[in-house]
Order: sequence, then structure tokens, then C-alpha cells
Amino acid sequence: MSLASDRAKPRAAEKPTLYKRIRLDIETRILTGEWPPGHRIPFEHQLMSRYRCSRMTVNKALSELAQADLIERRRRAGSFVRRPQHMSAVLKIADIRAEITALGRAYGYQLIDCRRRTATSADRARLGVSTAGKVIAIACRHSADDVPFAVEDRLIDLSTVPEAATADFAREPPGSWLLHHVPWTEAEHTISAVVADDRTAKALDIAIGAPCLVIDRYTWRSARTVTAVRLHYPGETHRLVARFKGG
Repeated sequence: MSLASDRAKPRAAEKPTLYKRIRLDIETRILTGEWPPGHRIPFEHQLMSRYRCSRMTVNKALSELAQADLIERRRRAGSFVRRPQHMSAVLKIADIRAEITALGRAYGYQLIDCRRRTATSADRARLGVSTAGKVIAIACRHSADDVPFAVEDRLIDLSTVPEAATADFAREPPGSWLLHHVPWTEAEHTISAVVADDRTAKALDIAIGAPCLVIDRYTWRSARTVTAVRLHYPGETHRLVARFKGG
């Protein structure tokens, strides 16, 4: 991991708010397999008693877990760890860590590079901004059962998300961090197919020239760019499916 010298000075670790601690406790049990797919999450009143908090606090934690596709909330039945899903939805922002875990596979993450810099002209064009502000450029790899699953190339606009400057992306994937910490109001997906160049082939452990599925995603918050990310998946093992209903 390399960070430019203009990185903000580290500050003392902040104590997480209670709802974040509840979310993290449940997420850890799910990701470690302690609570397998189909496991019933304790009822809200049980969590309220355990953490000595309000229903609103518990509900906020469970809502974020549901948004990350780690749990499924069923009216009157409670909340359950999501069962594996074998197809990715095109029309939502998925958490790759949660997606791999839901498939019953062990998630792995490797930060390849992380740099804070003044946005280049290419960065500004990619983010759709005109001012030369600060960005974080991240390259990382996600794996499932130690097999490369996707490689990620991401820019985060620090003028929109200043708190990203102190996030530890060596420990937490940037996509997961953003879904848990930064609300977005608009998103765009572009799906394409390319052949793997030298760098991508090495990262995904596939042959040079092998087909790759590519997703370019942009998210905004109140018309301000949050992030731009490009994801490469091995084409032979991935597909995206969307089902629509007529009006």
C-alpha cells in the first residue's frame, strides 16, 4: 500500500456509534460463518435488551445489513442470514464481499495500491468534475475460496466524501465501506466485454486475451460525484441477469 505524502495526519480512533457496533457484530458472525445462511437473527426486542438501546437504533443497523445483502428481513417472521444467490442483479449496487459470502464461499481481499493525489485531467474526466480537487485512487482484488473473483479500479472524490481520507482500505474493501458510510442518490452502470490485457490477466490469473465482463459504475449524492469504479470479472465464470415485468 502506498499513500502520497499529503495524506491527512492520523487522528485518534473514534468510538463507533452503537448502531454501527451492532451492525459490525452481526456482520462478523455472518462473514465468519458463525451464523450460516438461513440462520435467524435475534429479534429486535432481544437486540434491544442485549445492547440496551432503542428500537430505532436496532432497526438502523438491520436496515444497513439488509442493504448490503447480508440479511433478509421478513415481515412478522424476523430477519435471516441471506441464502446463496447465483446470479448478480444488474440494477442494484451489490457488495462484492456480501455477494461472495452469500454464495457460501470464503471471501478474500487484497489492496494492490491506494494513493491520495490531486485529480489529474483523466481523473476529472472520469468523475465528471471540472475542479482539480483531491481524490483517492484504489486498486484491489476480491477472491472467492482463494480464486480471483474480480479486480477493482476506483476513484473516490474527497470533496464529496472527505471522511474517506481516514478510512483504512487495507482492512475494509472500498465498496463495502462506501455502502456502509456514504448514502447515494443516483447511480449508473455500463456493462461491456473486453479481452484481458497483461495487467488484468495477471490479477485475475487468466490468459492474456481471455474474455472479461466489465462493469463501470458511477454514483452521485445530490448531483455531486461520490465514486467511479471499474470492475473486471473473468468472462467464463460470470454473468449478469436482470428480470423485468411489463407495466
